[in-house]
Amino acid sequence: MAKEPPPVGPSATVDAFHRGRFHLVQPASKGHRSGIDAMLLAGAVPTGFRGRAADFGAGAGAAGLAVATRCAEAHVTLVERSAEMSGCARASLDLPENQHLAPRIELLKADVALPGQERVRAGLSDRSFDFIIMNPPFNAVRDRATPDPLKREAHVMTEGLFEKWLRTAAAVARPGAEVAVIARPVSLPELLAALGSRFGGAEVLPIHPRQRAEAIRIIIRARQGSRAGLRLLDPLILHGSGRDFTERAEAVINGQVPLFR
Repeated sequence: MAKEPPPVGPSATVDAFHRGRFHLVQPASKGHRSGIDAMLLAGAVPTGFRGRAADFGAGAGAAGLAVATRCAEAHVTLVERSAEMSGCARASLDLPENQHLAPRIELLKADVALPGQERVRAGLSDRSFDFIIMNPPFNAVRDRATPDPLKREAHVMTEGLFEKWLRTAAAVARPGAEVAVIARPVSLPELLAALGSRFGGAEVLPIHPRQRAEAIRIIIRARQGSRAGLRLLDPLILHGSGRDFTERAEAVINGQVPLFR
């Protein structure tokens, strides 16, 4: 018997990504709504990736579903601690439009920052993944905060967050696994310190809204055990002279090409 689609009330929307190749259930008026950041982060996973990927801080699952959509042999674990957002992710996996992806995706409700045996008991076992992507809260506490507690949890960084998330990434990574993180440029020194000796060969790709405008995001990709040095890559420019995306940005956001050349 065909599975009934999950109920979507006025508090949630169903949104198409990758030009309709997958759909996402998201809160309509509160909490974090996924967009360009998640699609750019997903683009850090190379086309043809075949292993197990983890999406840390998955929210409703946008980045993880984008990886599964573009990489037909990838298996993805969505890791999210919020009950409401993990509920959206579960509803997304139950959508009829996503049934071609659902067998390769699992949902784990867990806090990425848990240490040691607490993390293992929560379901994040050692040496389990070949690629870890993460979109951690990266707004500073001093930044103007939203009154929405669910959105604040997704956006505002707590002390030592990068260190805790990358500690967990190193623990669950298989030998030679890669990690990719999206953040603001101001977070680069803290991110590099947290990568430390855990992941090497870091590649930093700046994201600029337009030519001659300051970068608004960075995506860092690194490999466990690598001794290669830091590389600063050519930036991705999102927009041309108008509001339309550049050809490359459009292709990355819609899952047609990977972010890293």
